[in-house]
Amino acid sequence: APIGADRFYNLVKNGYYNDVRFFRVLEGFMAQFGMHGTPAVQQAWMGARLRDDAVKQGSKRGFVVFAHAGPNTRTTQLFINFKDNSASLNSQGFASFGEVVSGMSVVDSLYSGYGEGGPRGGGPEQGRIASEGNAYLTKSFPRLDYIKTATIVP
Repeated sequence: APIGADRFYNLVKNGYYNDVRFFRVLEGFMAQFGMHGTPAVQQAWMGARLRDDAVKQGSKRGFVVFAHAGPNTRTTQLFINFKDNSASLNSQGFASFGEVVSGMSVVDSLYSGYGEGGPRGGGPEQGRIASEGNAYLTKSFPRLDYIKTATIVP
C-alpha cells in the first residue's frame, strides 16, 4: 500500500503521532490511534484524504492499516490488528501497509477497558477528540495508552 505507507512516513517524520492516544482498543480485534491531541492540528488533517490503495495482503495479526469511513477517506487514523481480520476487512478495502515486527506484546497490553467509542460504547467520542484533543482524553479517559514519540528508524 504505497500511498498509505508514504503518508505514514511523512506524518511520523514530522512528529504527528507524538503524544497520540490509542483511543479505541477492542480486545480480539484491533487498537486504533491517529487523532492528534491538538484540535487545530487534527482539524487541518481531517480533509486531507488519500486515494485507496489496492488490498494486496490480509489484515493479519500485527499488521498496520489506515482506518477509513468509505472509499478514498483515509487521513491519519490507523489501527493495529490483534488477530487475522482478513476475512472481514479485505472486502471493505482495508489495505495493510506495515507490520509490528517487534513489541507486539506491548500492543497486546494496551488498555481496552473503555471499549467501543461513544455514543455506542463507553469510550471516547471522536467528535470530542477532534474538538477538545488530549485535554478531553486525559480528563475523561486517563487510562488510555499513548505513543510518546514516533520515529523513523533507518
